[in-house]
Amino acid sequence: MAKQYTPLIRLLYRLKNKLHESVAPYYIPDFWNTWGYQGEELKTLDNGELIVNPYRFYHDVIETYILKERNPDLDYTKPYQQLLGTQTGGDWIRGATVYSMLVRASSAWDHDKNGELDLLNGEGFKETGTFVKTLALLPLLKRLGVTALYLLPVTLYSERDKKGELGSVYGVKNFFAFDPHLKDPITGDDFTVEEEFAALVEACHILGIRVLIDFIPRTNAIESDFVIDHPEWFYWIKSEHIEDYRPPRVPSVGFTAPTKDVLPKIYESEEVWEHIRKFTYDPKTLDPDKYERLRQQYKANPQGYFSDLIKREFKVQVAPAFADMVNDPQPPWTDITFFRLYLDHPVESEQELRKHLKEGETVPPYILYDTIKCNLYQGRIPNKELWETLSDVIPYYQRHFGIDGARIDMGHALPKELLDLIMKKARAIDPEFTFIAEELSNQHAADAKDKGYNIIVGSGAFDIPRYETFNLHQFILSAHDLPLPVFASGETHDTPRLVSRKGGRALSKLVTILNYFIPNAVPFINSGQEVFEIAPINTGLDVQENARELLAPDDPFYGKLALFDKYAFHYLNDGRWEFLEQIEGAVAVRKAYLNLLLDRKAFVPVPLTEENVQGIGWSYTDGDLALLIVANTDPTKDNQLTFNLSPVFERLNTDEVDVQRLYSLDSNPDSAIVFDHHFSLNFRPGEVQIYKLQKKGGSSCL
Repeated sequence: MAKQYTPLIRLLYRLKNKLHESVAPYYIPDFWNTWGYQGEELKTLDNGELIVNPYRFYHDVIETYILKERNPDLDYTKPYQQLLGTQTGGDWIRGATVYSMLVRASSAWDHDKNGELDLLNGEGFKETGTFVKTLALLPLLKRLGVTALYLLPVTLYSERDKKGELGSVYGVKNFFAFDPHLKDPITGDDFTVEEEFAALVEACHILGIRVLIDFIPRTNAIESDFVIDHPEWFYWIKSEHIEDYRPPRVPSVGFTAPTKDVLPKIYESEEVWEHIRKFTYDPKTLDPDKYERLRQQYKANPQGYFSDLIKREFKVQVAPAFADMVNDPQPPWTDITFFRLYLDHPVESEQELRKHLKEGETVPPYILYDTIKCNLYQGRIPNKELWETLSDVIPYYQRHFGIDGARIDMGHALPKELLDLIMKKARAIDPEFTFIAEELSNQHAADAKDKGYNIIVGSGAFDIPRYETFNLHQFILSAHDLPLPVFASGETHDTPRLVSRKGGRALSKLVTILNYFIPNAVPFINSGQEVFEIAPINTGLDVQENARELLAPDDPFYGKLALFDKYAFHYLNDGRWEFLEQIEGAVAVRKAYLNLLLDRKAFVPVPLTEENVQGIGWSYTDGDLALLIVANTDPTKDNQLTFNLSPVFERLNTDEVDVQRLYSLDSNPDSAIVFDHHFSLNFRPGEVQIYKLQKKGGSSCL
């Protein structure tokens, strides 16, 4: 059989052929070696760094860790659920634990210790993250209980108009090409980045980890490859207006969504009309023959940027995107633009336009709050060729790499017909493909379910860290009733880090552990969270004023954001190994009782005897057994808490139970007192404990 020539096996042999090459010291953090590498050259430094032979290190993680889990009769290049043969319609995500990764930062390190992250260092090694180096992190993910790896965009992005040193991975230039920075020179020039990605997916599947990608169908880079052949897929402005281009204000309303009752007020704004007048038709429409000559000229000699050529010859350029909320204070997003999903104006907009235009007057396509909210406003003429292209992106990654799911970025703003087409094509290839809705409000879970999603991002990253206002408690107790599961996320790539909030590391530990057990919620770990990374990846949501100043001024990454700059997480932070062991304890409990945790009928809230105190408890019951989770939700001080277990005893139909502690976040916990259907314990700051309550004389149905 040809299985021995899979991408991962080819990568293994590629590295094996270089095992005896002499290399300079190659430094990695010890936290990359959670699987026990013992190469003869291995040296451990006092600061926690290791010196390894990179060829042997990455070879051995494949040979001695990953491949030992491989069943030779299975094809791991296919979607993972096909290996299991079970049918869930993509709802396998309910039992997953998800790890969010920005590859270029998550597997980045200063391997030659010259104080810089080099795209190619003096020894010929890449120091920003790559798919190959990410293989060394998979053992860590397994210890965290991860069963789904969610990758932030790995596609080719534009470095034109970029923010920061590298630019945003969300400024996608080409959906069907990988970011070349993710190619590792360690494999040689004739081993492609596509092969390296395929090897990573295959390795994940061998270890029981599914792979999810981020798909951004609403926007593209200003310097998009699509512009060359399809300028009509974008919005254009006269170049003379770029300096004063910004989202137009609507003085008669406040900060609001562009709902239909607001639409007339939008078009009554003088600033809106000044904005509309800045737009023009695309250059192909303006002069088809001239455009074709320029297009052929550029394709024959693709020097510089195509947009510069168009700007010079036509005095027009692609219009930047901006937020779709009226009077949003954010400036334009100068590195990306919106796709023109309809070839005509929205129907409701046409009605408003006619009120303000002279008879026979027309306006070119334009970006405005209504034209970019295609879930609310649609035209009569869908841009069918664009729709077909967008809906072919996910199938490309399914057919070539066997991915298992995707988050649809800004999917809430897509027309339902396009979203349906995207989902239909993906599920025709893999009925088990899971879709994640970028829906940040738990209240919209029902709508997301109706649209075909399997899970929503939800409000966790906003609510869960806010223990003082009891948002955390409300989130936990209300998630159970949502029609779709939600991510149990204390932080994401767009939000502040948990450890940067009040409560610091104690809060981070509290939230990370609790998230493994929240009802109807999927544990979500943001890369770096496990080592107390303090600097955010991005400052998109819930922004802190000092977000760029959280690191020490002498830190090489001070003032930088991983989404835009060269950045490596602080894998040498003290306390990392202790935290990993604490997480592993929670993972073991979750794994042992996963079926019970997924049984929505088993959930039983456990009230405190006092109101408005910083504590929470809940349980899952099955037959003669109850799993009890209790916590002091104040990460800053001790709390004596007493819980009323009457709902649990009632569900168990007993007055007597045997009590066994399964887990404690504290290494030396106090003993609990169970009396008269009550449970009392003195908790340390942010302490979490888990107990098994067994009905006396009964037996567990698990």
